[in-house]
Amino acid sequence: MTVMTATRPGIDAFKKIHTSLPDVLLLEPRVFVDERGFFVESYNEQKMAEVGIIGRFVQDNHSCSSRNVLRGLHYQVKRPQGKLVRVAEGEVLDVAVDLRRSSPTFGKWEAVRLSGDNKRMLWIPVGFAHGFRVISEKAHVLYKATDFYAPESERTLAWNDPDLRINWELESDPIISAKDQRGVAFNRAEVFE
Repeated sequence: MTVMTATRPGIDAFKKIHTSLPDVLLLEPRVFVDERGFFVESYNEQKMAEVGIIGRFVQDNHSCSSRNVLRGLHYQVKRPQGKLVRVAEGEVLDVAVDLRRSSPTFGKWEAVRLSGDNKRMLWIPVGFAHGFRVISEKAHVLYKATDFYAPESERTLAWNDPDLRINWELESDPIISAKDQRGVAFNRAEVFE
């Protein structure tokens, strides 16, 4: 890590990096490092608004998964969630798929590496499916959601859909839950207008 000095944490707290999906943002927080360790501001409502993330987060989630676990691709149709995703420990390949029929990037996906080392965060707005695969021995993934979990509204898009052709960077078969194994093909999935 690069040593950075500043008198006030939070100034220019996030660098916004555009992805191939215009509404999906990769955020690089400013990291303050010294002999004690590091400090990073992982969320600041005002600073998020400055980079275009406006909304109220109502739920925080934390998952811990082992190497090669693949979770997703999940989304909610009636209570859609925007998600701000980061990794506290380990590394994942994080994927967002545009499910907004009216979008010029409908059916396109973006994959980025998030890790405890790079401290990057991914903003995935409403209208996208989300999933990740663990690259490290284990990973702690934390994400804020703009609406509450609603199991009756949750849908799962097939992680291995042949039309989407997501490159999960697999070296062997991933570890997938029974629910995720029943994911629906993209051409039959409920989508957003």
